[in-house]
Amino acid sequence: MTQITETIKHLIIINVIVFFAIKFVAPGLGDSLAMHFIENPAFRPWQIITHMFMHGNEMHLLFNMIGLWMFGSVVEQILGKKKFLILYFVSGIGAVLLFELIDYIHFNMLVSEAVNKGIPKDILHQIITTNKASQAVLEVVPRQDLIKLMEIYGKSLVGASGALYGLIIAFGMLMPLAKMGLLFLPIMIEARYFIPLLLLGDMVFGIFGNTNIGHFAHVGGAIAGFIMMLNYKKHQFNHWG
Repeated sequence: MTQITETIKHLIIINVIVFFAIKFVAPGLGDSLAMHFIENPAFRPWQIITHMFMHGNEMHLLFNMIGLWMFGSVVEQILGKKKFLILYFVSGIGAVLLFELIDYIHFNMLVSEAVNKGIPKDILHQIITTNKASQAVLEVVPRQDLIKLMEIYGKSLVGASGALYGLIIAFGMLMPLAKMGLLFLPIMIEARYFIPLLLLGDMVFGIFGNTNIGHFAHVGGAIAGFIMMLNYKKHQFNHWG
C-alpha cells in the first residue's frame, strides 16, 4: 500500500474541508469558486485555481482523492515537495486552459454562423442569457446550435481531475512498467500502455460524447503534466529532488 506523504495529506484535507464547508456552511460560495466560461459575467480570474478544490458530489471527491493518494504520493516521493506542487498546479491550470479554449472556439464559431445568417449579436446574447428564442430565430438558427451556445455559456468546471491527470502522466513516465487499471475492470496493464488508452478514451468521449465530464480538461492536465515532466528530466542532474 502506498504511504501517503504530508503534502498529499494536506491537499486531501483542504479538498474535503472545502467540499463540506460549501455544502453545509456556505453553499452560495460554490458558484464564485467554480470555473465559469470566460465570456460569462460570473467568471473571475481566481477560479482558474479555486476550481481545483471544488467537487460536484461525494463520489467525485472520493475518486479524485483516491487517485491523488495513489499517484500523488509516489510522484512526490520521487520529485520532492516543491517540484510536485508545481507539477500539480501547472497541470490543473493546463486543464482549465484547454477546456476553456475549446469552448471559446466552439462558442464563437456558432456565434459567427448565427450572425452570418442575420441574427444580431445583441439578440443572440439575449437568447443565450434568457434561454428563450423566438420562432423566427429558430427558423434561421438550428435549435441544437442555440442549445450548445446556452450550454457552453452556462456551464462550470470543478474538480481536481485535471491536476490528477498531470500526476498520472508523471507516474507513467517515472514508472512505465507499473501495472494500472480501472476500478470497475479486473484488467491490469503496464502504465506505458494504459495511460495512452485512457487519454484516447477522453479524446473520443470529449469529441463524440455528451456527458458532464470535462474530458478535455483531463487531456489539458495530461499535456501540461507531460511538458513539466519533460522539463524536469531535461534539467535534472543526478536526482529528481
